[in-house]
Amino acid sequence: MSEYRVHWLVQELITALGVTSSAEEFVESLHINSSDTVSGSVLQSNLRQVSQRSPNPDAFISKYEELKSKQISSLPHIIALLYQITQDKKLKDYLYRKAVSSGRSESASSLSTPKVLSDSRTVSSHVDGQNLPEIVTRVKKAASVSKRSSQRYKDLERKIRHPSYQAPVVPDWGKLRPHMGLDFGIEVLSPRPLQDVPMYSQETKLMEDLLYVLSGLEGEYIVPHPPLEPNQLRTFAVSEGVDPSLRQLVEKILPLASYYSIIVRFIEEKSSYHHGQVNQSLAGAMNLLIHEYKVFLAQLEMHIRHENVNLQSIRFYSQPTLRTMEILANIAITINKAGAQGGKVLSLLHEQTVSAGDPKVRKLCMHLTQAASVPYMEILQKWIYIGVIQDPYEEFLVEDNELIQREDRPANYSDDYWAKCYIICRDRVPIFLEKISDVILRTGKYLNVIRQCGRNVKSPQSQELKYTIAESEYVEAIEQAYCFASQTLLDLLIKEYDLMGRLRSVKHYFLHDQGDFIVQLMDMCEGELSKNINDIVPHRLESLLELALRTSTANSDPYKDDMRAELLPFDLVHQMFKIHGIQNQELSESCSPDKLTGLESFSFGYEVRWPVSLVLNYNTKACYQMIFRHLFYCKHVERLLCRVWLSNKVCKMFPVSSSQSYRPAFILRQRMLNCVQNLQYYMMVEVIEPNWHNFLEKINKVTNVDQVLACHSDFLSSCIKDCMLTNPGLLKMVNVLIGVCVSFCRFFENAQKYFVDAELNSMIAPSDAESDVSEAAPSIECSTSALGENFEDSIRNFDEQFSAALISLLNKIDELAMEDNNEKMLNVLYRMDFNSYYTSFLVPSVGGSSQTDQTGVSHTSG
Repeated sequence: MSEYRVHWLVQELITALGVTSSAEEFVESLHINSSDTVSGSVLQSNLRQVSQRSPNPDAFISKYEELKSKQISSLPHIIALLYQITQDKKLKDYLYRKAVSSGRSESASSLSTPKVLSDSRTVSSHVDGQNLPEIVTRVKKAASVSKRSSQRYKDLERKIRHPSYQAPVVPDWGKLRPHMGLDFGIEVLSPRPLQDVPMYSQETKLMEDLLYVLSGLEGEYIVPHPPLEPNQLRTFAVSEGVDPSLRQLVEKILPLASYYSIIVRFIEEKSSYHHGQVNQSLAGAMNLLIHEYKVFLAQLEMHIRHENVNLQSIRFYSQPTLRTMEILANIAITINKAGAQGGKVLSLLHEQTVSAGDPKVRKLCMHLTQAASVPYMEILQKWIYIGVIQDPYEEFLVEDNELIQREDRPANYSDDYWAKCYIICRDRVPIFLEKISDVILRTGKYLNVIRQCGRNVKSPQSQELKYTIAESEYVEAIEQAYCFASQTLLDLLIKEYDLMGRLRSVKHYFLHDQGDFIVQLMDMCEGELSKNINDIVPHRLESLLELALRTSTANSDPYKDDMRAELLPFDLVHQMFKIHGIQNQELSESCSPDKLTGLESFSFGYEVRWPVSLVLNYNTKACYQMIFRHLFYCKHVERLLCRVWLSNKVCKMFPVSSSQSYRPAFILRQRMLNCVQNLQYYMMVEVIEPNWHNFLEKINKVTNVDQVLACHSDFLSSCIKDCMLTNPGLLKMVNVLIGVCVSFCRFFENAQKYFVDAELNSMIAPSDAESDVSEAAPSIECSTSALGENFEDSIRNFDEQFSAALISLLNKIDELAMEDNNEKMLNVLYRMDFNSYYTSFLVPSVGGSSQTDQTGVSHTSG
């Protein structure tokens, strides 16, 4: 900064403070102490001196440490400045006198000798040539309280909805020069006395003064008082010595000037761009009425010049205008107090219009509401007829939350589009559009989707919307636009983009509708999926999936190329617990990638493009994946049990005495297989197919896309709920039951080689029964030593675990079915307990008493 600039700023500071000293000595001091850094030793010395003079040294040090932790770079300079203030007695005395003269007792106490150090926030930086302009600005702001800052208005005017929109810059002269406005000035004046003037002359002077006051100018004998609050009506002071009768007449006319004052303040304020188009239109309509008011004043002035009127006649002629100005002032005050903008302004105007009993008042309010609603209705027309929002000041009831450009939109865009891209802001909805706000939202959304598909769409029945008290006029036009948009988008989705074909394709794969494809896929991929998830090669899995698609009936599906194989990093139970927000340490450890197999993490992915992704979005695909994973794993367990059945056929070669020991295992295998098959049958035949049939019936009756989304969501919700996936406790029981079956299958898989040895022994000496028995026994002993326990004990243990898990599951199903009145879920109970075998074990559990010994199930299950 140049020396001349520093000298000029110092002089400005001295002038603002009222100091008589010359600027040269301060400039010299600034050059001497212009160092931008403060050494550590100097800082500690200054801090120690300042804290000692503080009335509460501990609080001062604590405040210093707090500011230091916030890494305030100017903190050392603040301490240095505080130290300089404490050392300069003249400066302290002057600041104290200045504060007392300004009536700031709190500031005076903080700047006195003992308390100048109590709050370091009183100074923001050190005094040097670099930050001197900032100090000058702050001192000038404190010296001129009535001066308004123009930067705030600039920032508000630049705060617009879209960055590409450039708001015009409003000159600052209207705020920096209040006398150029339409309202009274800010000076506080006293009226001239009239006690020595005759009564007739008093009336003449008061009438002339009234013309000035009614025009927003200060008079000689009638002067305005500044309002105490922004939304308060202005009061006036009438000269002393005025005849009481004349004073009374003048005071009855002066409310007209009060109304004029607040109206023109409202017009000047709301004409700014940042207050929105609705307020601008309302201010424009009020300005036209102010022009009529000024015509009335011109006529009144002509009569006064010709001496055709007196105060009484002026009061009489001003009555109609007084009523009009009162209504305008009340509207202005109401809007200012509410801080209303956009739709809220229209709601307030509508309420004023509806509640008006006088036809003239209603006509006036109707005129203002229609004028203010013009830009709002234009935004509404573009939304319901084109699907575009042009709302730079956030006034419209629909808010556009789209953050990416259309050309940058990915192919799988809008998982949350329908719910979050366009939303209704309830505080912007006018009262007269409240009932059809949802219709307005859907209409524009439908047209917007059509436009994003590359279609040029425009409603053939578009018409200009205009506010009226009779809502039927614009409501009918909005409903017609809604019918056109909904039918157009529905036809586009169903006919051109084949939505139902897509949904049938998803059902084929995710809901196991293509049985041969699932079998083909498991035959090809089961070996790969049996590995740990970290050992699976994704490309190989994709190749096997494509091969299964090409070699099954799925080859005729036109959308088979959209199928993808996915390996999720968690199992189904952990996924459902995570959705429900349930924390389980055991599950978190069990679902780590190091312990997950491909069978537990495998799922299908499905690629869809806009606008089908509105229906098949991320959430719906996740629901399909959960159902698929449940069915897929149950199918895998069924195949494992079938393999156990095949391996058990070797026992037919054993003698009767040897095969008797395998009978409990065969019975348990059949019970497990029956349980898993009935569970699959229930989910596929009694849950998915009836719900799909109901979905098809509903989808044929829909009239808009929202109903399509609702029907599809209901279908998935019903399937997930009836498949016992929404209840964490029930799902965990099913998982435990299936886990017992898998453990049983693995046990037999490990014992398979001993069956082979026994078969070979029986083939070598088939005629010698004793030899068979003697050879079978070593095989069993080998399995015992290999598996760590006796074969019969292992089977008995599996039987007890399976029976306990099954009875717990049936009890839970019975309990939930009674609570939710869900008869469909009882079908699982009836199918698994088809011969009422488990009934005796279910009744005690339902009644709340402790269960009987469940080992009896295994003893009598044969």
